[in-house]
Amino acid sequence: MAPTDGQRATTLSDVARRAGVSIATASKALNGRGDVAPATRKRVLAAADELTFTPNAAARSLLAGRTGTVGLLTSDLEGRFMIPILSGAEDAFGAGQVNVFLCDARGDAIREQHHLRALLSRRVDGIIVVGRQTDPRPSLGQEIPVPVVYAYSPSDDSRDLSLTPDNYSGGRLGIEHLLSCGRTRIAHITGDPTYAAAQDRLAGARAALGAAGLDFVAEPMFAAWTEHWGRDAAAMLLERHPDVDAVFCGSDQIARGVLDTARDLGRDVPGDLAVIGYDNWELLAGNARPPLTTIDANLQQLGRQAAQRIFDAIDGADIGSGTHQLPVKLVIRGSTIAHR
Repeated sequence: MAPTDGQRATTLSDVARRAGVSIATASKALNGRGDVAPATRKRVLAAADELTFTPNAAARSLLAGRTGTVGLLTSDLEGRFMIPILSGAEDAFGAGQVNVFLCDARGDAIREQHHLRALLSRRVDGIIVVGRQTDPRPSLGQEIPVPVVYAYSPSDDSRDLSLTPDNYSGGRLGIEHLLSCGRTRIAHITGDPTYAAAQDRLAGARAALGAAGLDFVAEPMFAAWTEHWGRDAAAMLLERHPDVDAVFCGSDQIARGVLDTARDLGRDVPGDLAVIGYDNWELLAGNARPPLTTIDANLQQLGRQAAQRIFDAIDGADIGSGTHQLPVKLVIRGSTIAHR
């Protein structure tokens, strides 16, 4: 039965749900692809007939097969997190094999919907949604006719697949490294307390300290993700607690500020003060004085995995749902261990 006014049109997702298969499998069955079991194809065709399914323009693009294009929808075009994720995705796609359409929503929901419609009109094979922080973001919905994977910022809908760095483990790694260097009077300077990343990293750090029977020498200091805050916070910290022997920072920018103040106050890094950052932003960490030990969020690997999940979904695999936290790693440089 065709939809009447005010009644929602049947979508490919409805057909897949009725047949009990993925959207990609439903598209293959309706398109006559040979890699679908006969019983599955029969079930999909029956569901489409029962629902009087008429593909819209976006759904027809999926039925027609791959176009060799993927959309990357972001709110982080300045590139702090998006560029390494894009780089990893392109590695997985293969040079010249898949074209990536990059759209910047600038954090605006209306602009995001405009870009989404534009990507679907271009018949992209899938969409990777990249946020600029690890707080959950609104889902694009369940009616998108192509696979969608959320990277860095997880979707707020557990039916979506989201990949995000494990910031809790990152906090633990940072503190465990400082403890292994013999540091016991450790402080924490971090960014905006409303960010999930700030709270997750702090929780992991506290857990590592607690396991060693320790706590921070001062209450964690929150404010902005900037070098300026790092400089000011370090000045206050070292004045009030001159016996601090290590500072775990919530970002590389903050850590660079801490290094500046330590140098201004004549504190030797890493001799009597070890400093560790977070993010492994090469431009900052590698050029710091001394080079900055930091936690790498493995964003390129995150991008590669997001792209691979898109491929898997297009091939009809069930890529799962929910939020998956990917491993992070410690990168040791001269701010915690002196070079010989």
